[in-house]
Amino acid sequence: MSPLIGTLRTIVGDANVLTDGDLRAWEEDWRKRDRGKALAVVRPASTAQVAAVVKACARAGTAIVAQGGNTGLVGGSTPDGSGTQVLLSLQRMNQVRGLDAANLTMTAEAGCILQSLQETAEKQGLLFPLSLAAEGSCTIGGNLGTNAGGTQVVRYGNARELCLGLEVVTAAGEVWEGLTGLRKDNTGYDLRDLFIGSEGTLGIITAATMKLYPLPAATLTAWAAVPSLDAAVSLLGLAHRGLGAGLTGFEVMGRFALGLVAKHFPTQRVPLYQETPYCVLLENSDHESELHARGQFERLLETALTQGWATDAVVAENIAQARQLWHIRESIPLAQAEEGLNIKHDISVPVSRIPDFCRETDALLRQAIPGVRLVNFGHLGDGNLHYNVQAPEGGDMPAFLRDFEPAVNAIVYDAVSRYEGSISAEHGVGTLKRDKLEQHKSPVALKLMRAIKHSLDPQNLLNPGRVLKA
Repeated sequence: MSPLIGTLRTIVGDANVLTDGDLRAWEEDWRKRDRGKALAVVRPASTAQVAAVVKACARAGTAIVAQGGNTGLVGGSTPDGSGTQVLLSLQRMNQVRGLDAANLTMTAEAGCILQSLQETAEKQGLLFPLSLAAEGSCTIGGNLGTNAGGTQVVRYGNARELCLGLEVVTAAGEVWEGLTGLRKDNTGYDLRDLFIGSEGTLGIITAATMKLYPLPAATLTAWAAVPSLDAAVSLLGLAHRGLGAGLTGFEVMGRFALGLVAKHFPTQRVPLYQETPYCVLLENSDHESELHARGQFERLLETALTQGWATDAVVAENIAQARQLWHIRESIPLAQAEEGLNIKHDISVPVSRIPDFCRETDALLRQAIPGVRLVNFGHLGDGNLHYNVQAPEGGDMPAFLRDFEPAVNAIVYDAVSRYEGSISAEHGVGTLKRDKLEQHKSPVALKLMRAIKHSLDPQNLLNPGRVLKA
C-alpha cells in the first residue's frame, strides 16, 4: 500500500477509500464511451476532509478528478487510464445546510441530488427552478461545475444565474468561504463566477447558496405542431410577448427524434408528430390562477393557428397530462441510446439564426453521408440545440462513429462558428471537446484561461487534461 493511500484512509476512513473490485460506477462515464482507471476512489463526508485529501494529494503530486453524480456527457469527470489519478467523489456530502425562506435562498452541499433540492424547496412552498433530465441522479456540485442549463433557462437562467455563493477547496487545500445569500456584493473580482463552469479544473466546489422563488399558483403545458423552425421561432416571439415572465419552458423536437420515442417506448403516446416536421412544448407558470394561465394559453395558441405558426395544438388538462408530455421530451436521449451509438452535439446559436443554421447543416450532412439521420431537439427558448447525428438505418453504428465522427464534428462545429454560436451550450468541454475548443476559441481567450489555470493550480493537479490541453 502506497503512503498516499494510507494517508487518505486516515482522513476519510478505510471504507471510503476504494481501490479494488468493480469501480465502474465511478470509472465509466454515463454514455459508456470513456472508461478510466483510478488510483483510488475517495469519498469524503465534509469540506474539512476534502481539504485534507487535496493537501495530501498535492504533497504527493497526485492529480485529482472531482465527481458528483457521474452524469456528464463530455468525459469531464472520469479518470484517465493511467491508474495514477484520485477520483474524489462528493456523493456523501449531501446535506442541506439551511433554507432561508425570507431571503429566498438555500445552502446545500455539493453532493445533494438536484431532485432532492427541488423537493426540499417545494415543501416550504418555494421553487428551485433548475430542471434537467438527469435531475434524479445529478448533483448540484456537478451542475455548477458545468454551468448546467436544462428546460427553464428561458426564464431563470443557467446554474450560474441561480447561484449566489460558493464554498470551494482550492488546489492548495485551502477553503474559500464564499457562501453568501447576498444579491449585491460588489467587493472585487467575482470568484464565484470563476469557479462555476470550470469543470473542477480551478477548485472543488463543496457547497453552494442557491436562489429560490415563490411557487407559481398554476403551471400549464401546451404541445403544438409547427410547420417549420421559422414558425417555431415566430411562436416563441409570440409567447414572449403574450406570457412575459410566465414563459418558463419552450422546447423544440424534430419528427425523427419523437419517432424514436414512439418506436422504443410504445406505451408513450406521442401527439401530432407524424403530421409535422417539428413539435414544440411550451410551459406557462402563472402567479394569479390556473384560469388566468389557461386563458393566456388559449389566446396565444389561437393567434399562432391563425398566423400559420402552428397547425395544431393541445393544452394539458391536468398535472398528469403535463407530466406525460414532459416525459416524452425527456425520453428522447434514452430513445437515442436504444437506437444505437450516435454523435452528440450540444450547441447554441442565436435564436433568430437557428432555422438557417439547421437548413444549411442538415444539407451538408446529408450530402456528406447519404441516409444519415438527424436527431434535432432542445431548448429553443434559449438557443440551445441537441443536434445529434445517427447512422443510416441498418448501418454498423460503431463503424459509423469510427469512420465519420471527425468529419461530422467538423461540419457541425464549422457551421456553429459561421452562425456565431458556441460548440458547448450546457454540457461543458471535458476531454470530448478539448481539442475543438483550441480551434473555436480565440487565442486571447485561451491565453487568459491558461493564465488563470496556472495561477490557481500551478501543479496542474485538478482535473488535468480537461477543458484545456496540458
